[in-house]
Amino acid sequence: MTAPVCAVVLAAGGSRRLGRPKQLLPYAGTTLLGATLDNVRRQGFDQIIVTLGAAADDVAAHVDLHGLTVVINDDYGSGCSSSISAAIDHVDAAADGAVLLLGDQPGVQATAVHALVAAASGAPIGACRYRDGLGHPFWLGREIFPQLATLHGDKAVWKLIDAAGPGLVTVDVDGDIPIDVDTEDDYRRLLAQTDYAHVTGRAR
Repeated sequence: MTAPVCAVVLAAGGSRRLGRPKQLLPYAGTTLLGATLDNVRRQGFDQIIVTLGAAADDVAAHVDLHGLTVVINDDYGSGCSSSISAAIDHVDAAADGAVLLLGDQPGVQATAVHALVAAASGAPIGACRYRDGLGHPFWLGREIFPQLATLHGDKAVWKLIDAAGPGLVTVDVDGDIPIDVDTEDDYRRLLAQTDYAHVTGRAR
């Protein structure tokens, strides 16, 4: 039997640089997190885990979380590593690992996700290699779950990526790293890119 494929979507952040809950920013006829989750749902995962923290009640009231495994991270202020640690306990026991995605990055392509799963399943860690560098989604193999549980801070998972050396599985993606929204400038760039794609049928 094929092992189930799990996604972990990080959406617990406090949006400190933005100054308002980025999960609820209007985007693509819904919210930023809603659009991201709609995209993830279309990618055929057997399980989708989403972590919430800041503004969790408002997010739950305005974003469709039906069918998802929702994990509340009360320690979200310590960084996204705490959300990863909280989420991995809920990954299906039969899964080889999980695909890590960002709740503020709605532009991840299904082809990138599928290529990553195909290449990295069974490996400890994997990432997408875009034209402008490495980026999400990441593959986190079950064998590194104990390490993930001990991480601290916002960029700790990147330390595992950097330390993996030749053990890091990468897949090439034809395009730049999809925009993730941390600031108002990021949000404006995302809206401008989306408007461009809507008019022309392609990304910049």
